[in-house]
Amino acid sequence: MKNNRFTPLILAGCIVFGIFIGTFYANHFGGNRLNIISSGSNKISSLLHIIKDQYVDDVNLDSIVEEAIPGLLAELDPHSAYISANDAEFVADELKGSFSGIGVEFTIRQDTIHVQNVISNGPAERAGLIAGDKIVKIDGKPFTAKGKAPEEANREAMKRLKGEKDTKVKVGVVRYGEKKIKEFVITRGEIPQRSITATHLIDENTGYIRIKNFGDTTYAELLIALANLAQEGVKNLVIDLRDNGGGYLQAAVMIANEFLPKNKLIVYQEGRKLPRQDFRSDGHGSYQKIPLVVLINEGSASASEILAGALQDNDRATIIGRRSFGKGLVQKEVGFSDKSVIRLTIARYYTPSGRCIQKPYVSGNSDEYAQDIVNRYNNGEFFSQDSIKHSGKEYHTNNGRVVYGGGGITPDIFVPEDTLNVTSYYKQAAVSGLILQYAFTYTDDNRQTLNEYKTLEDLKAYLKKQNLVEKFASYADNHGLKRRNLMIQKSYKLLERYITSRIIYNMLNDNAWSQYLNEDDEVIREAQGVFERGEAFPKKPAKK
Repeated sequence: MKNNRFTPLILAGCIVFGIFIGTFYANHFGGNRLNIISSGSNKISSLLHIIKDQYVDDVNLDSIVEEAIPGLLAELDPHSAYISANDAEFVADELKGSFSGIGVEFTIRQDTIHVQNVISNGPAERAGLIAGDKIVKIDGKPFTAKGKAPEEANREAMKRLKGEKDTKVKVGVVRYGEKKIKEFVITRGEIPQRSITATHLIDENTGYIRIKNFGDTTYAELLIALANLAQEGVKNLVIDLRDNGGGYLQAAVMIANEFLPKNKLIVYQEGRKLPRQDFRSDGHGSYQKIPLVVLINEGSASASEILAGALQDNDRATIIGRRSFGKGLVQKEVGFSDKSVIRLTIARYYTPSGRCIQKPYVSGNSDEYAQDIVNRYNNGEFFSQDSIKHSGKEYHTNNGRVVYGGGGITPDIFVPEDTLNVTSYYKQAAVSGLILQYAFTYTDDNRQTLNEYKTLEDLKAYLKKQNLVEKFASYADNHGLKRRNLMIQKSYKLLERYITSRIIYNMLNDNAWSQYLNEDDEVIREAQGVFERGEAFPKKPAKK
């Protein structure tokens, strides 16, 4: 009965919010929309006044409207969204070049903040924190994640540790091997956020760059990465966009510009109220001739797809991997006075060939949209190129190669997910988080010894002798995952690789972690084969 009682109020809130949006866009984009919406506004205002004045119970109309906004936007499309004032700063920080904080990477395990890494020469390191410390108090108040969802706990920890530059925060820390809480006063400072998390050689001729997202500093980071690789004498380049969920369109455009000759269309966007806007290369890019491969998968979305689509349609790079996510909608941020934000879809973007790669959706059916990746997996698309279902029509690259719209970027070379040695035991170990928990526990318990191995090669050689899979199996058995010896044997290499990679990540950095995984990555091997065969620049299809 409770839900039924509030239904009229929720609907009223939706209508009021709709009026606000209409008024905003009428004021900003012109037309007669304002007059159309305003004609009913007095009636709605009266309705809300009557509810507030005469409804049987006291109600908070602001709260009802706050609850109604996400549902209203969900009726439009899957990517129009509302971000509350509490979350808006956190979300914005993800794409900024820096934020103000203490300079640690942490994870929450067993309801406690565990420091994974301390940023070199950052505020926390200068104050004396080290990797492995457990933060149990912040400004004199205990911190525990007990009873909180993981995302809620992470955001609370971030909020309490972040703050204005030059302000102080006192943290209480339990250090391994010690029982007494140690107190540290840390002066917050600017902490850089990197979009490019790995830059290294994968062979003597080939450089590798992994872009995590597209933020304020991504283009500048790319130029530095390219300059460093140039000093190594690289002749070929791999850009890894796998699991890159996107970010700022302009960052993707600037990166594409670095590789394209003059006056090539990179992307264009167009909407009902937004005239077509073209983005073209200016010819000033310094890497227009380098053989290039771009890696994508189902987690590559938005700005990642803009970059991959621009290079594919201009026949400038070979795209390798699996079909990308399929987000071709452009959002505009609109802020409210309370610092909450809506991201409203105002246009679609199109690759140079004219395709919109937005996958199909039904307005108001967000569950089906969210299920799309799972459906792809279940339908066999991760394992067979023939299982890819194109919902869009055919388009053509500059060289006349066929590409498709309406559902992501389909790679030029498909590489299936490797499931040869995957068992139900391995899946449970990975999905449950037990591998991550064990890797962190092992790192924490052996940090003093592990600190002796400063390079990837040395650490890798040491870990190879530690029988990590057997130790993990015992740990997992004590934490609810029953030992399955035959399955463990079949998945031995996968388990060893996963466990070792996470310990390397905990002890070294993203770059070392990526370098280790790339040594045994079939997609990387395929990229190397493309360079060896001289096929990085796609050619015109043979005439039939």
